[in-house]
Amino acid sequence: MRDDPSGIARRMDRIRPFYVMELLEKAKRLEAGGRSVIHMEVGEPDFATPEPVVEAGVRALREGKTRYTPATGIPPLRRAIADFYRARYGVALDPGRVVVTPGASGALQLTMSVLIDPGRTVLMADPGYPCNRHFVELVGGRPDMIAVGPDTGYQLNAELVSARWTGDTRAVLVATPSNPTGTHLDRETLTEIHRVVREKGGVLIVDEIYQGLTYGTEGVTALSVADDLFVVNSFSKYFGMTGWRLGWLVVPKTHVNAVDRLAQNIFLSAPTVSQYAALSAFDAGTLEILESRRAAFGERRDFLLPALRALGFEIPVTPQGAFYLYANCRGLSDDSYGFAMDLLEEEGVAITPGKDFGDNLPEEHIRFAYTTEIPRLAEGMARLERFIGRRA
Repeated sequence: MRDDPSGIARRMDRIRPFYVMELLEKAKRLEAGGRSVIHMEVGEPDFATPEPVVEAGVRALREGKTRYTPATGIPPLRRAIADFYRARYGVALDPGRVVVTPGASGALQLTMSVLIDPGRTVLMADPGYPCNRHFVELVGGRPDMIAVGPDTGYQLNAELVSARWTGDTRAVLVATPSNPTGTHLDRETLTEIHRVVREKGGVLIVDEIYQGLTYGTEGVTALSVADDLFVVNSFSKYFGMTGWRLGWLVVPKTHVNAVDRLAQNIFLSAPTVSQYAALSAFDAGTLEILESRRAAFGERRDFLLPALRALGFEIPVTPQGAFYLYANCRGLSDDSYGFAMDLLEEEGVAITPGKDFGDNLPEEHIRFAYTTEIPRLAEGMARLERFIGRRA
């Protein structure tokens, strides 16, 4: 096989950019020029990191806790994560199965690298978070995207997994709650998916990055279903620690050594200060702050959902988690990307077009992130209504 004359590895042809970053860059230029922009595009909580966590990070710096840690993370944090599963979900988890990572992205890279050989496939939902499929591409695997819609809550189920499984399939990745749809999987559906995957000799990977951010429904962890699966989680979303770059991975006991060895070689360790700061994330006072923020996200969802429906967007499934609404815009436009770019230019409202999330009718879909306070959301809806009115 000939090398690419550019010197860039051919796998990069299959790793798409974040199209929303182009839109975000334009939004920043508009703001620099004095324009008011309402941001509903990037999936980052608008709340600052809780003060107890910040104080713990400052304290760690002052105490000189800036050296390397074990590749799997400091033992107190691994125990704290395990204790959190026990307290919140009633799951008895061996801390030895917890691996602290540089963000959930680090956890996903470890997972795919340890599990997926070149040419093997990973089943996942379309639409879905783009990095999930890109990490499969990075290790030479092939993401096998299954189109999902309102009939399954934009999620995979056992029937879809069974029908799509081939001799090349190695794993199934599901996300609950999901990005971009905000829908989640209940315990029964997770149990059925796991049963099919186990019967076929594969591995179930569960992205629980938005765990904790659920509204009107009880949160579920796949660890209550089985031990022989991989669970990815993060301190970024529920815990509000995006820039601290800290996540974790729960793995079967049989895979701890392999994940440890690989983490030593790829990352060495997660950020030390972040690990010590995260110890305070599980304190009662911090959790009280986080629960009040979860309630605020729920109020935002309940404001934005009917507002978008009233403007002509189709949202057939009420999302139960995360902080996104995935809306069909076909009654308003057949080009969601052009719609988003024009809306930003004309009205200063930033939203994410569907092309970032897969090939399942991206031109008909837009993701709205309710990561800003309700008065700003209300102003955004007023601007959006004005924009739609001009196009009618």
